[in-house]
Amino acid sequence: MRLAILAITALLATTSYALGGGGAPVPEKPEGVPPSGRPTAVLDQADCERIWRNSKDTLSGHIVNFEVVDKSGDGKVSESEFKMGCDKGWVQKHASLPSNSGGGQTPRDPTQ
Repeated sequence: MRLAILAITALLATTSYALGGGGAPVPEKPEGVPPSGRPTAVLDQADCERIWRNSKDTLSGHIVNFEVVDKSGDGKVSESEFKMGCDKGWVQKHASLPSNSGGGQTPRDPTQ
C-alpha cells in the first residue's frame, strides 16, 4: 500500500511539472519605452548640441526628470547641466507633448 501511495505521489509531482512548462520566454530586449522619470538612451554629442541650440522654448520637453538635471535647483537648466543630463540619459531625443495637450510624457513619434 505504501508503495502505491508513493508511486502515485511521484506520478502527480512529475506530471504537474511536465504540464506546467517553463513559462513564457524572456524577450531579448525590453518592450515599450522606459517608465516616466527614468533615464533613457544616452544621446550622442551631435544630438545633444542640436537640441540645446534649436529647442530653447521646448527644452523641458526633452528632459526626462527636470529636478535631476537642474543640479543648482534654480529652476533653469544651464548648458553644462543640460550636457551632463545628455551624458547620463536624462535627455530624450524627441520632446514630450505638453500635459495640457492630453499627451503627457509621450513623444509625438517615439519610434523615430
